[in-house]
Amino acid sequence: MEAFSDGVIAIIITIMVLELRPPQEPTLEALRPMLPVFLSYVLSFIYVGIYWNNHHHMLHACLHVGGGILWANLFFLFWLSLFPFATAWIGDAHGAPIPTAIYGGVLLMAGLGYLALQRAIIASEGPNSMLLAAVGVDWKGKLSAVGYMVAIAMAFVDTRISLAIYGVIALMWVIPDRRIERVVEQTRE
Repeated sequence: MEAFSDGVIAIIITIMVLELRPPQEPTLEALRPMLPVFLSYVLSFIYVGIYWNNHHHMLHACLHVGGGILWANLFFLFWLSLFPFATAWIGDAHGAPIPTAIYGGVLLMAGLGYLALQRAIIASEGPNSMLLAAVGVDWKGKLSAVGYMVAIAMAFVDTRISLAIYGVIALMWVIPDRRIERVVEQTRE
């Protein structure tokens, strides 16, 4: 499952970068109109990287993979697979509300997909789950979901606020959750 997921994530990143088209003119000034496209790519690359890193750590806390976990993983990967579409649209739309809200919707659903996978692993492992011991209540995940919902609504007020919220949530997750690593290491000692 981990190798399959890594492959899907690598393809997602490849598709996103293929959406970047070089300017027609060989000048730095020609790059200016491409800035929104490039910044949307950078934000999405960071998000995909965050998910890949945390997914990797989460799977190390999983002792057995059953059907429920496989389906939850596919649900999560489905939403990640929409990143190239949402990234291209928000980059090309130059601050339009609908693409900004859709981008947030994809972020929200990917977060919920990740949470569903987390819950499937915990349900499979039972009350002594290493993952449950590591994540506990998962305030960061819940706060992220609320942040995405606020950002989606704010897209219809001022898209810059939405983009700022998306950026802050990404910053919140850039450093992987070390609780999972600690619990896995303690269990294996």
